[in-house]
Amino acid sequence: MQNNLSKQQGKEKFLAILNRHMEIHGTVYYEAQRPPEVPAFVKNHGLLPQPELQQLLRKAKLFIGFGFPYEGPAPLEAIANGCIFLQPKFNPPHSSLNHDFFRGKPTSRKVSSQHPYAEQYIGRPHVITIDFNNSEEFDAAIREIMRINVEPFLPYEYTCEGMLERVHAYIQNQDFCSPEAPFPPVNSSWLSSPPSPFVLLPDSSILTWASNTSSCPSWPPLSALRLLASLEGQSCVTACQSAGLICEPALYRFINIKEAFSALDLQCDGVESEMNHLFPAFSAEHAECSLQQDPLLFSCAGSSAKYQRLCPCRDYRNGQVALCRDCL
Repeated sequence: MQNNLSKQQGKEKFLAILNRHMEIHGTVYYEAQRPPEVPAFVKNHGLLPQPELQQLLRKAKLFIGFGFPYEGPAPLEAIANGCIFLQPKFNPPHSSLNHDFFRGKPTSRKVSSQHPYAEQYIGRPHVITIDFNNSEEFDAAIREIMRINVEPFLPYEYTCEGMLERVHAYIQNQDFCSPEAPFPPVNSSWLSSPPSPFVLLPDSSILTWASNTSSCPSWPPLSALRLLASLEGQSCVTACQSAGLICEPALYRFINIKEAFSALDLQCDGVESEMNHLFPAFSAEHAECSLQQDPLLFSCAGSSAKYQRLCPCRDYRNGQVALCRDCL
C-alpha cells in the first residue's frame, strides 16, 4: 500500500497513524538530501517530473491533503489515477475573518475544506472529508479506505469533451454587445403589471420564473432560475447548496425587484436601494427590504446574522456544474 504525501509539516501525528496501515511516499522538494520536517518512515521522492508523478499516483491507494493549497489540481489528478483523496474539513470554514491566507483579500467566501469542489461534486468513495483534529475519526477513515477499492474517475467537465462543450455554450449564448435591462427604480419594477413573475414549483417551497411572464433575454435562461431566501447568517452559496442547487450571480438582476420579497412572504415596511454586497436582503428585525443599487456588487458569498439574503439559485447538469439543464 502506498500513499502520496501532500503538505505534511506539523502533521506527524497523522503520519504516524497512516504508517501503521500503509507505506507512505512523499514528493517534498528540498535542496540538500532529506527535508528535516519529513519523518524517517516516509519514502520521499523529491520533486518529480510529471510522468513519474503520474506513475507514482497509479501505484498509490490514498492521496492525502493536509489543508493547503486550496483547490489545487493535484487531488483531481490523483482521483483520475485511481486514488482515494482524504482531506480535512474546516470547522469553522476558512475565510478572510479567520485565516491569514484570505485576510485582506476582498472576498467573503467561506471555504469548507481543502477542495470544496471535490467534497461536493465528487464525494465518496473517491473523496472522503473528515475532521483531522479527531484522531479516532481519522483512524476510522484510514481503516475504511483500506477495505475499499475504487476505479480511476475523471469528472466529465474536466475531460476534453466536457471543456469543449462548456466553451461552445459560452460562445454561442453569451452576448456582450447588447446592454442589459436597466434596474427598476426603488418601490417600482420593470414589470408592467401584476401578477407576480414568480411561481412555486410543484411540491416545493422554491420559486421559479413564471413562464407566462414577459422576460428579458438572459443566459443562463430564466427557466433555470430558482428563487429562495437564505436563513439569517447564511450565504447564498450555502442556501442554494442546501437545496441541491448552485447560486448564479448572472440571475441576480431578475430577483432584485420588490416582487421577490412578497413572493417569498417577506413583509416589507419599506423598500430601500443601497450599495451592499449582501443585497438584495430582508431584515426581520426592522421588516426592511433592501435592493442592490450597484450590479457590480452582486455576490453569492457573504452572510450576516441581520439578514435573510435573496438567492438566485439554478439547477445544473450532472458532470457539468457550470451549465444549467437548459443551457445547451
